Amino acid sequence: MAGHSKWAQIKHKKAHVDARKGRVFSKIVKEISVAARLGGGDPSGNPRLRTAIEKAKEVNMPGDNVKRAIMKGTGELPGVSYEETLYEGYGPGGVAILLEALTDNKNRTTSEIRHIMSKHGASLGEAGCVSWIFEKKGYILIDKNKVEEDALMSVALDAGAEDLRNDPKEDNYEIITAPENMNYVKSSIETSGIPVSLAEITMLPKSYVTLDEKIAEQMIRLIELLEDHDDVQNVYTNFDVPEEVIANVGE
Repeated sequence: MAGHSKWAQIKHKKAHVDARKGRVFSKIVKEISVAARLGGGDPSGNPRLRTAIEKAKEVNMPGDNVKRAIMKGTGELPGVSYEETLYEGYGPGGVAILLEALTDNKNRTTSEIRHIMSKHGASLGEAGCVSWIFEKKGYILIDKNKVEEDALMSVALDAGAEDLRNDPKEDNYEIITAPENMNYVKSSIETSGIPVSLAEITMLPKSYVTLDEKIAEQMIRLIELLEDHDDVQNVYTNFDVPEEVIANVGE
């Protein structure tokens, strides 16, 4: 889990999110609209929509933006219809790459993703070529300075979490849940007075590829470019990151 934990913490630093707020808003609006179209506009009965709204709150998106996105998804307001698309491929060093995208023009998006990957030592593959490496899970990070491990474990496991992981090299505990239980586990932890640093539905790798410093830097640059694409919602990989590279990321 070390690779995911390190990259998740970097990716969700406040400064990184704030610097790209406009793009973050756009991606969340798309997700809210699609979630509302597929599961209805009531977040209490639509876990995907509820998670998207939580993301909107985390980046201080105005409530009116959220409301309009829901109404576009349910058809109460006119809006663009987005198609969910999954891209799979390989990055430098044989790293598995899984991309989730929402697009109104799949041919355009596919061409642009292929171009980004080919320019940076990566390639798109056939459907199913790497998705088997990943499992959909709820993923929660808790700052170790905020709570003792035993106290957190008691709350998390009682709420239905599958696992609590404590890597001594990391600053956060990792809590793994079934996707459908993530929001309940998060709520239970917060109700106990424990602040949550990150909570998301993600794709966790079953195994990792360890890269040397040069290739790891190339891989990080590729991920940043893919995440910057307007249609890409999430990027998942199975690479582990050397400590010396992590120290320089986001500086």
